[in-house]
Amino acid sequence: MNRTTLSLIAGTTALAAVTGFAALSAPDAPGTDTAAKAAAQLPVERTSLLCPAPSTSDLAETSYTSFTPVTKGTGSGGKAELREAAEESADAPADGEGKGKDKDDGKSGEDKPGKPVLTSKEPGKPVTGDSSGGEAPALVGTADGRFAPGWTVQETTEVAAGTGRGLQGVNCTAPDTDFWFPGASTDADRTDYVHLTNPDDSAAVVDLELYGKDGALKSAVGEGITVPPHSSEPVLLSTLTGERQTNLTVHVNVRSGRVGAAVQALDDKLGGDWLAASTDPSGSLVLPGIPADATSVRLVAFTPGDADADLKVRLASPSGPITPAGHETVHVKGGMTSAVDLGDVTRGEAGSLVLTPTDRSVPVVAALRVVRGKGDKQETAFIPATRPLGTRATSAGNSGKGSTLSLTAPGAAATVKVTASAGSEGGTPVSKTYTIKAGTTQDIEPPAPGGLKGTYALTVETVSGGPVYGARTLTASEGGVPAFTVQTLPDDRGTVAVPEADEDLSVLQR
Repeated sequence: MNRTTLSLIAGTTALAAVTGFAALSAPDAPGTDTAAKAAAQLPVERTSLLCPAPSTSDLAETSYTSFTPVTKGTGSGGKAELREAAEESADAPADGEGKGKDKDDGKSGEDKPGKPVLTSKEPGKPVTGDSSGGEAPALVGTADGRFAPGWTVQETTEVAAGTGRGLQGVNCTAPDTDFWFPGASTDADRTDYVHLTNPDDSAAVVDLELYGKDGALKSAVGEGITVPPHSSEPVLLSTLTGERQTNLTVHVNVRSGRVGAAVQALDDKLGGDWLAASTDPSGSLVLPGIPADATSVRLVAFTPGDADADLKVRLASPSGPITPAGHETVHVKGGMTSAVDLGDVTRGEAGSLVLTPTDRSVPVVAALRVVRGKGDKQETAFIPATRPLGTRATSAGNSGKGSTLSLTAPGAAATVKVTASAGSEGGTPVSKTYTIKAGTTQDIEPPAPGGLKGTYALTVETVSGGPVYGARTLTASEGGVPAFTVQTLPDDRGTVAVPEADEDLSVLQR
């Protein structure tokens, strides 16, 4: 039997290179003397990001912004590049019609990375690109060396008219194997697609599971969907089931390989936006960044297990926690999607929704559908539950006007440092420190770089105090419609925790 010894540090570096980020921490083991010293935080060496095809509308105008914050200890090499995803082969079946059946293993010579679209020049300075019309492809991106830690790409699309008109924005996502999307729909007014993008050299196989108000929806065509290498597949949700569901939870379960996933939710009357994945199922959730002028807020929640969940509903307002009248708690039945219309819950003030268990903790995923405007001048965006911003979070694609940063500290008070990068076409970085009081949400007009030209990025770093959650809102005026899009700000996972030890620790691979 052959054994190969691999040092723990080398193994951790390899993991970071494969996944784009890693956080290794041994569980506490009271009574043992094998604990390593405090872990050192080292920059990741390689990461991947995947951007879905922005729109099928001929009226779509899309901008991309790529940004890597400056990170100490990264060296001088590397690059960050976005390429076009491979086009589907001519004999690919229509959306939802048995994709993945009787196909090869996806290793044909046709599925190769496309031409470069956007290449970063230096950390600390954004680069931008754009496209017009409905033919823009999905993008597959990789970053390594000094460009990998905290690499962020924003995709923002303006659609002048038609289904989904308004402002649509999404952070390009890292590949993974499990995604939850509460807040999707197969209602008559909605056209929702789940976009699956595969960055790897071999095919990915994906199952799409749908859960409505009465539980799982039967869908044989949602099983075994093949996503060829370096390509993207948009799947129309209404082709997976004959049932009309106003509120739906989509579970993307990857059998083999990895994909990036996002749901494009388009409404005939209320505009549309991208629905990003909720954070992993948890007993307590935070959904930050509800605009002050929201006219309608709907909470959609789902628990994957058999047990029901009872959750306290609190709004973290600028002055402190508030219990929404008539919505003190929400009951979520196991395996069923629940929805609660909270109306204009913010009452003219910025807010973030905080969900906590009333008794025992049951894992839940959740998202908000937020509407601004009235009558035929309404626009929709989505806010999923998110992770705290942690050490550092990054937001790209900000302009001199129309950007709002929303920060909430649901527990203890916290201090954060917000840095505006140099502009994509010129400008000087600037930083400012803010204190967020316990239990409150603070809307901030972020600092802009001196002499700004083009767009800029924001990094938010925790200085002290408790966990902070954040979101960034972009706004625009589209023919009197208050167009907007919201992206949450989870930790950018730009570093990997590497334990330090007195001796060289190793793991054995058989």
